[in-house]
Amino acid sequence: MTTTTTAPGRYADVNGVHLHFETHGSGRPLVLLHGGLASGEMFAPLLPAFTADHQVVLVDLQGHGRTADVDRPLDVRLMADDVAALIEHLGMDEADVAGYSLGGRVALQVAIRHPGEVRRLVAASVTIRRDASYPDVLAQQEQVGAAAAELMKGTPMHELYQRVAPRPEDFPRLLDKIGAALAQDFDLTDDVRGLAVPTLIMAADADMAPPSHFAEVFGLLGGGQRDGGWTGEGRPGGGHALAVLPGLTHYDIASSPLFAATVLAFLDRD
Repeated sequence: MTTTTTAPGRYADVNGVHLHFETHGSGRPLVLLHGGLASGEMFAPLLPAFTADHQVVLVDLQGHGRTADVDRPLDVRLMADDVAALIEHLGMDEADVAGYSLGGRVALQVAIRHPGEVRRLVAASVTIRRDASYPDVLAQQEQVGAAAAELMKGTPMHELYQRVAPRPEDFPRLLDKIGAALAQDFDLTDDVRGLAVPTLIMAADADMAPPSHFAEVFGLLGGGQRDGGWTGEGRPGGGHALAVLPGLTHYDIASSPLFAATVLAFLDRD
């Protein structure tokens, strides 16, 4: 495995992927994983908060940002293996891993597949069943594909890709792969129920799925079953937590100061 340097970050060769990442700050490692059609730089406005006491690793996932696509599906399990390999490559015994939307699904898989690499997990705006999303959201996802590339010209997602992607002409291909991934059915109920990593389930109060779904996920972790008690003795074992952030949607939760404050409160608590 090799590492090469190129402004503004570095590359590590993991699992056949020339994976772009940046490191900022110092302290306990925190890997931040972006949403679909975004890149690690989406967290730039929140970096001052995160880097105050943490070494932050911003990863561009397969086919996103400055990481070129490779000849394999856009599978969150494979991308989770990439992230785990990067953590090992950087010489970290373990890291906190926080992800939003697509990145949240990848972060969840890192904890499922590589629990020894993860100290604490934050999964933001992540459903654990495809049918948990609202029907109109699923209908919109069915329209994602190469045919939508022309319609997306001029959008922030398209402009980002054209600006930083190693092969800007791959944008339609990326949309096809994302569309194929979104069409796959999934149910992670059993995987979540067996999570051993302390986990924060986070969502906006107007997310792609109802708040009740995220409460259901928390319930699989043992939460919401009884009163927590004066000293927290009734809280779920394992250090799990739930946060529904007010006044936000799926599309602005990860840029809100509340996002950073809530993630850090969970990661830094005793």
